[in-house]
Amino acid sequence: MDMSFSRRSLLQGMAVSGGVLAARAASAGPLHPLAALRHPGWVFGRMTGAQALTEALILEGTGCVYGIPGAQENELWDTFKSKKLPYLLVTHEYSAACMADGYARSTGRPGVLCVVPGPGITNCLTGLGEALLDSSPIVAIVGDVGIGDKAKPFQVHALLNVDLLKPVCKCVSAVPSVDQIPGAVRQAFVTAMNGEPGPVAVVVPYNLLIEAADFRVPPASAELPPFDENAFQKALALLADKSQRIGIYAGFGCMDFGDDLAAVAELLQAPVATSVSGKGSIPESHPLAVGWGYGPHASEPAEIVFAGERGHPKSGITTLLAIGVKFSEVSTGYYGNFQPKHVIHVDANPCNLGRVLETDVCVHADAGVFLGRLLAQGDAVRRMGDAKLCGRIRQAKAEAARELCDIPPGKCGVDPLAVVASLRRNLPQDALLFTDVTVSEHLAAEHFQVCRPRTFFNPVDNQSMGWSIPASIGAQKVNYGRTVATLTGDGCMLMSAMEISTAAREGLPVKFFILDDHAYHYMQMLQKAAYARTTATKLAPINYQALAQAFGVAYQDISGPADLDAKVRGAIEYSGPVLVRISTDYGTRKIRWIEAVRKRYTGELTTMQKARFIARLGGRALNMHPEVND
Repeated sequence: MDMSFSRRSLLQGMAVSGGVLAARAASAGPLHPLAALRHPGWVFGRMTGAQALTEALILEGTGCVYGIPGAQENELWDTFKSKKLPYLLVTHEYSAACMADGYARSTGRPGVLCVVPGPGITNCLTGLGEALLDSSPIVAIVGDVGIGDKAKPFQVHALLNVDLLKPVCKCVSAVPSVDQIPGAVRQAFVTAMNGEPGPVAVVVPYNLLIEAADFRVPPASAELPPFDENAFQKALALLADKSQRIGIYAGFGCMDFGDDLAAVAELLQAPVATSVSGKGSIPESHPLAVGWGYGPHASEPAEIVFAGERGHPKSGITTLLAIGVKFSEVSTGYYGNFQPKHVIHVDANPCNLGRVLETDVCVHADAGVFLGRLLAQGDAVRRMGDAKLCGRIRQAKAEAARELCDIPPGKCGVDPLAVVASLRRNLPQDALLFTDVTVSEHLAAEHFQVCRPRTFFNPVDNQSMGWSIPASIGAQKVNYGRTVATLTGDGCMLMSAMEISTAAREGLPVKFFILDDHAYHYMQMLQKAAYARTTATKLAPINYQALAQAFGVAYQDISGPADLDAKVRGAIEYSGPVLVRISTDYGTRKIRWIEAVRKRYTGELTTMQKARFIARLGGRALNMHPEVND
């Protein structure tokens, strides 16, 4: 039986039956050889801990387990093979976490990784932290040292493994006995999805994997999604006020409710901006969609429409409806979003509500439930069609689109904005694009139009460099027949490049587009303005063709704009994995996000701090011996 589920199906079919199943399990009589036939969906029968754990993963619809076998988990990996549970060997545990994250973001279901204690855990912490801050559901199956009477001191990997995992997980379940293994795993899947999604770890001492027990474990019961009725009524009253001009700010929590989000926008005649993670929750081609963010750091159409045009004081929004979104530093450009007159904030995690902007109404509710209830109250909030608003949006988007048609050629390479534009022209609408922590992440967020949910991905709030390569491989493993591509810089590539060998080994046709300028250009842009020099940003030139040959993947080199589209299209149409090196010339390309953040940061400096920066810059400008950039 396929027990896989998405966030939407979790809300549509809440398992109140779980309590009934548990009661039946408690009152069940002696085991019978045919008993399992009467308990579909249960982990049922006598088996080892490894077998029961694997059975639980299969029943939860696990499409792949990412990781590396080790001494404490060889029993488990052997059982994966025996039970034909799909798995993927990675080159580094950081990649295992990123691959599980890519699986989760692209499917809407928890991704699964399996690592050993000690270095297995410490290596994957960064990836788990990214999933935690970006609200991505992951189940981490983690081995641990042996316990019990035969356990010895000073075992290998005997770090405080449970404690290491706690800061980067929603919940950590340390299994004390073999009979509790499948229940802990099944609950982990529910916990990872309940409320604000995130990673959950199940830590299993290795000796429990070979012990045997009788199991009768039903599916775990899911909690009802949160919904604050009183707060909803207050929000409804504010939204019903026709004197208010409403704008919607949608986050990742809206990703599986795009139709409802669009319907609510049309009902309220409200422009819709998204967070970076929320890109795709509404088609960006929709007449009311304005791009990502709504401040000076983000899409220009969003800023124009939300803040209002100069000379038209009544054209901006007065009430912000923020749904399933956190006002994080990255998505707000260092908290640069303006404060509207009224704010309604809706989120499944009460800890996220009203934390940044002054908020009139905090609604503790799941985004899908809130949108559904709002549509049910449509008569109370419905507005007439606003042709002027749609016209302003259309004009602002057209002006922004013209920038993509007038990109000057780079002197010694390709402008990264031209690469973003070429990818959009040549990738299918349902292709999955994974970006990374480079200057181009902001260009892609602003200019890469996303029209399908779960097709654009970025490591937003932990900014984990090197994330895109393994995350894209994890997604390609379970998105058969769909085009998957990465857009990353050479610095990020160096952090996880060895995983390209995994794509080659498994025949996973990811298209790896690498922007190559031999530098951490992002840091150079930040450092030059503040210090008039760069420090520790130069990278060694790499023979990418030789690297691709060593990995066993196809290679394409793009050295200038003349053949950009043809070579991008050729790489996309190739049937296997491709490494595409793009000689990159950033030139004087301005990045809205960086310019806005720099301005805000400078504005918050004290007078003394500003004086020190100015004095240092002045001294270096007058220095007769030019500074060496490295």
